[in-house]
Amino acid sequence: MLGRTDSRPRHFFVLVLLGAVGLLILFRLGYWQITQHERLAALAEQQTSVRTEQPNRRGTIYDRTGTVVLASTLVRTRIVGAPSQLTAEQRARVAARLIATLKLTGDGAKRVTDAMATAKGYVVMASGLDESAAGLIRKDVAGGLLPGVTLERQYVRTYPQAGGAPNTSLAAHVLGFVNSDGHGQYGVEQRYEEVLGGSPRIVVADRTAVGVSVGESSPVLDAGSPGVDLSLTIDAGLQLALEQELLAAWVADRATSVSAVVMDPFSGAIYAEGSYPSYDANRYGAVAAKDQGRFVDPIISQVYEPGSVFKMLTAVAGLETGVVKPTTKINDSGTLRLDGGATKVSDADLKSKGFITFADVIAFSRNVGAARVALRLGPTTAKAASVLYETWHRLGFGQPTGIDLAGEVSGIVNDPSANQWRQIDLANGSFGQGVAVTPIQLATAYSAMANGGTLVQPHVVEAIGSRALTAWPRAQVLTPALSDTLVGLMNHVVTRVPFYRDRTLVPGYYVGGKTGTAQIWDPKASGGQGGWKDNIFNYSFVGFIGRDHPQLVIAVQIHQGTPTIATQGHLEMPVMSFELFRRIATDAMSTLEIPAHDVATASR
Repeated sequence: MLGRTDSRPRHFFVLVLLGAVGLLILFRLGYWQITQHERLAALAEQQTSVRTEQPNRRGTIYDRTGTVVLASTLVRTRIVGAPSQLTAEQRARVAARLIATLKLTGDGAKRVTDAMATAKGYVVMASGLDESAAGLIRKDVAGGLLPGVTLERQYVRTYPQAGGAPNTSLAAHVLGFVNSDGHGQYGVEQRYEEVLGGSPRIVVADRTAVGVSVGESSPVLDAGSPGVDLSLTIDAGLQLALEQELLAAWVADRATSVSAVVMDPFSGAIYAEGSYPSYDANRYGAVAAKDQGRFVDPIISQVYEPGSVFKMLTAVAGLETGVVKPTTKINDSGTLRLDGGATKVSDADLKSKGFITFADVIAFSRNVGAARVALRLGPTTAKAASVLYETWHRLGFGQPTGIDLAGEVSGIVNDPSANQWRQIDLANGSFGQGVAVTPIQLATAYSAMANGGTLVQPHVVEAIGSRALTAWPRAQVLTPALSDTLVGLMNHVVTRVPFYRDRTLVPGYYVGGKTGTAQIWDPKASGGQGGWKDNIFNYSFVGFIGRDHPQLVIAVQIHQGTPTIATQGHLEMPVMSFELFRRIATDAMSTLEIPAHDVATASR
């Protein structure tokens, strides 16, 4: 007979074991439901939602008057969809409804059709809708006619002022633009991104198995802060006139580009600045597809050999050291042998003027005369090179001016302490060859020559919100007495030489400046050995104008212009650099309401 298989001890053990397991499960359940509730809820939320950042309303940009809007932000709507959530039939119906409601044709209709034909979880079908169009779509969404469709708020940057040339917006190189991600690129938009852009909105977006959807009713965790408005130093009226003058010169001179900047030499404020070719910042995408180089501002971001406008730097060094005075006689021999006869420099016309005053060396732009002065700056070539280089550096060359625009470059000047100069290097440097500078560097250096000797920082922003910007860096780099002499020397240039006098002076105003014409080196010429471009030159003029003293400095550059008259020492175009200066200077006097002197005279 078999014995019983049950036993009370065994039953008791099983009950205890089951009870212990139950308690463990109960405690564990309590741990998850109570102790870990918040963490689990957060994890669950992460599975169904995601935090996204959206650009806030961007600050408006005004001109110096505070009344002309140069850049503003519009609130628009874009239509997004989740075609992967729909059947093929639903996609087709949604596409047809959107096309009909928005009355789309051509590329617009194709974009909607192509977007809804995909299996993506998030597609943008239309953007930039105004409130009227958005209202129609919103009504269809509410009525269930557009399943899988969501409306999102969109900020659109616009540049409302037309530029001075076809297919351009005003001051495009100064302003830059805002890209599709809402970030500023180039110019003021990039340089003042943090100020203009503000802080982003933090929004909770719904996360589904097929993507992320940010709707108009999505919860906002942080509203962020809108961008701050900027007031520029740019005068919209003068900017427009300047751009029109640049276009006319570009056409007449068959130039690659034409640039100019108008600057207050005492404050550093830029009243106008531009180049042609330019672009329409409202259509930056189309421009980028064809030529991204259009976005680069030649005034601050492209260097070139300045030529004889650099003779004024040699004048600074010569007058400071006492090597010359304006009346000192210099032997202009037409040609000067250097480095033991191995090298030479020549005047453009290959002719000698004999002994002429240093003032006339500058006025008639004599290379040999400038080279002789440079060689006298020190007892040795090395010492003279050091003096000339120090003058360049003190007046801002080889380093950024600090202008508050994105993309400024330093230029290129060879430091003789790092690479020893020969006599030919010193001579070439005396008349602006072998160096590479920007127009803004020239305008800044000439401002110091004209304003009493103070190197100011050029700038284009006058105020951030209601806060005026006044603490711009300044440095005394020349004596007031030397500045007065340099001003007189520049006036001598445009009054002494008939060729300049007839086409540079503005009746009733005090004018001065210096021209420059430079050959252009082509490294690809002669099978890669390099050579000078044939009958193509860079033309420059940097000068001042004012009622009875310098009140504005204007730098002009005609890049790769083609002369219509080309003889030895005479390279003339339909619009010369000093003529372009006069046109812009005349516009500036009128626009900025600087009255002429009582007596119609061009000199003090």
